[in-house]
Amino acid sequence: MPLISSITGSSSDHGEHWIGGAWIPPKSPDVDPVSNPADGSVIGSVPRGTAADAETALASAAAALPGWSGTPRDDRLESVRKWLRLIEADAEFLSALISREVGTPIALSRNVQVGLAIDIARACVDSVSRLDDERRGNSVIRRAPAGVVAAIIPWNVPLILTLQKVVPALLAGCTVVLKPSELTPLHAAHLARLAEWSELPPGVLNIVFGDGPNVGSALASSPLTDLVSFTGSVRAGRSVAVAAAANLTRVHLELGGKSASLVLDDADLAQAVAASVGQALFNSGQACLQWSRLIVPRRLVREAEELARTVTATYVVGDPAAPDTDLGPLISAEAKARVARACARGVAQGARAVVPPRDMDGLYFAPTVFSDVTMDMDLAQEEIFGPVISIMTHDGDDDAVRLANSTRYGLHGSVWSSSDERATAVARRVRAGQLEVNGAPFNPVAPFGGFKESGIGRECGPEGIDAFCELQALHYPVAGGRSVRAKA
Repeated sequence: MPLISSITGSSSDHGEHWIGGAWIPPKSPDVDPVSNPADGSVIGSVPRGTAADAETALASAAAALPGWSGTPRDDRLESVRKWLRLIEADAEFLSALISREVGTPIALSRNVQVGLAIDIARACVDSVSRLDDERRGNSVIRRAPAGVVAAIIPWNVPLILTLQKVVPALLAGCTVVLKPSELTPLHAAHLARLAEWSELPPGVLNIVFGDGPNVGSALASSPLTDLVSFTGSVRAGRSVAVAAAANLTRVHLELGGKSASLVLDDADLAQAVAASVGQALFNSGQACLQWSRLIVPRRLVREAEELARTVTATYVVGDPAAPDTDLGPLISAEAKARVARACARGVAQGARAVVPPRDMDGLYFAPTVFSDVTMDMDLAQEEIFGPVISIMTHDGDDDAVRLANSTRYGLHGSVWSSSDERATAVARRVRAGQLEVNGAPFNPVAPFGGFKESGIGRECGPEGIDAFCELQALHYPVAGGRSVRAKA
């Protein structure tokens, strides 16, 4: 099969929204330029959407809902599979495009930004039996589609989060209005072209460009929206929840994290530190599931510092297009300034720089490691969203658990021990939605989401399909059974 990009063209200027199976002119002539964070060059543009554009898309999704939800599940499944096959065929094009939008090194873009996104989508398709009816006594319990879904996506891992929301929503029988980040919208425009080529029914998937205060707020507050699925910051998540509350609209929120990698006193320290540093530096630290706190036994802290120093020195910071690059740029000048301020506060609050922050040209920020970090410091409490690692010390398993749980977040983490049994016992006490034991790989079938301020709800696997369903119980008569009815 030829690449769809070669058929539809690969222009990066998109002047219209994808609504109702057609390219629809925006209500406003304003556009948002899209920049490559590696060099600041403008690589494309999209319309600056308005609330009116959002309402048009929601009306399209609402009109398409009865037909799509009434389509036999196997037919919906085949439509989604056809779209996904085209995405897979264009994986290399999408990898390069997302690398330019986000600044992710090309190897990671292929393997994670696109490769993992496709794996997650496949796992969701494989979990479609979750939609089977369940017989319970004299009732049948069915999962009905939640309705019109507003999917609001951030910029850092955009294809992963798009497919993580859109695929299960479509399989469940929902229709979708997708709003990508205005910082990284070009891949979404390409997804719309692939949806057009795959002949996904009109109105089932709609894509509106624009920012959160205008388009995002309109999607969350509209009475046409039945469910908002949002990934982003805690601050923005609160705004989405407030907007949705006016209509008692269901919300799914996947928010921030301050995750810990807990190294117990019998662990292979070198392995644990190397893996933890690597995970924390993925995407230049711009990931909500980043293990930004490395918590090690007090007696091993100097050894852990030296290991972290040695490991970070091997990471290449540079052009995302170069095959040997490990860390690309941060997404924006604002993001770089925020990370620099966080480092400065860390020093002011008493943290010691094991690998000091380095001033680099452009939007690049070198790996940075602090030690002597305590729970009263911002480095231990606040999400930085950059390549910054904080080393902390514990005095045994109970203390390690206490430190892990002493933030307002609870998204992700890891536990390291020579014994899976001991690591599991500690992991069960950590209040986080997902824990990796001794370097286990990410599992796209397992539910993903957080405790506390890390969010509400779960994505991925069968539970990810549940997120886009309402439960309906159909009761049937039973011979000799009792019923409660109003007397005629």
